[in-house]
Amino acid sequence: MLNGNFNICVFTCTVSKLTRATMKYLPLALLLCVLTSLSNAQCFFKVRKPDTENQTHCQDDVDLTWHPKETQWRNSLCQDCSCNQCCSGYSTPRKFPKDCVSVFDPKACRFVVHKKDDPSVLCPVFAAVGK
Repeated sequence: MLNGNFNICVFTCTVSKLTRATMKYLPLALLLCVLTSLSNAQCFFKVRKPDTENQTHCQDDVDLTWHPKETQWRNSLCQDCSCNQCCSGYSTPRKFPKDCVSVFDPKACRFVVHKKDDPSVLCPVFAAVGK
């Protein structure tokens, strides 16, 4: 009888400690989730080299075109770039009706979501990632 009561106490004490620890770190976990949603995961930073610090222009890694250091441009992969970073210049639709399809338009640098059987009918987008 004593052995059974002891096991129940150990289980109860362990669960209550776990709950206190979970409650202690829950605000931190929620904060990290919010900060992650505010960041743009479709950006990347360019590595700066000491020999390029004094240059007045930088080269686009995709198109190999040269640009003045303090300017921004869009390259052929629809990336909005500067000498320090490039970011996706469009958002990617994630939630839209099942009878629709998303098609990327490389000239406009955007996705168009339309009915599968009738491309002239546009569909609503409920969620997207990027930009």
